[in-house]
Amino acid sequence: MNIKDKLKQISGAWYFLIGMLIIYLFLFFIRQDLFSLSINFFHNILLKIIPVFILVFVLMSLTNYFITPRFIMKHLKEKGVKKWFFVIIGGILSTGPIYMWYPLLADLKAKGLSYGLAACFLYNRAIKIPLLPIAILYFGWQYIIILSFVMIIISIIQGILINKLMEVKK
Repeated sequence: MNIKDKLKQISGAWYFLIGMLIIYLFLFFIRQDLFSLSINFFHNILLKIIPVFILVFVLMSLTNYFITPRFIMKHLKEKGVKKWFFVIIGGILSTGPIYMWYPLLADLKAKGLSYGLAACFLYNRAIKIPLLPIAILYFGWQYIIILSFVMIIISIIQGILINKLMEVKK
């Protein structure tokens, strides 16, 4: 394998990292004041984010361990508010690309999941636990809590409306 083939195998992320290191090295020699300002900014952001990342990691690990497909199927058979609660939590905790969830939702639909619950699940996918640390850093706790609460309430309203509209269609 020659050098050109090896270079093609390197991910773009590595090129970006190497490019940034070169820029910082250049900045270190040319403008040390900007270099230290940038390093201090990075350090301060890192100190703010690390505790939240640890919390998110612990929460994700616990949910991956305790919430299994069997657990989800069992609770989607519940009646009333419990079913909505589990769909909301499931949407928030769901990971991966959305198109991977369509077959599962279609299967659940065949087993009795309403269109409204499916819509509620999809709506709540917008609340992403791994992205919360950055959102909190930029917007603050209060805004993110209010935004998440509003999104959850609107997802329920949306689900109820979709159920009503689908009943009219039949």
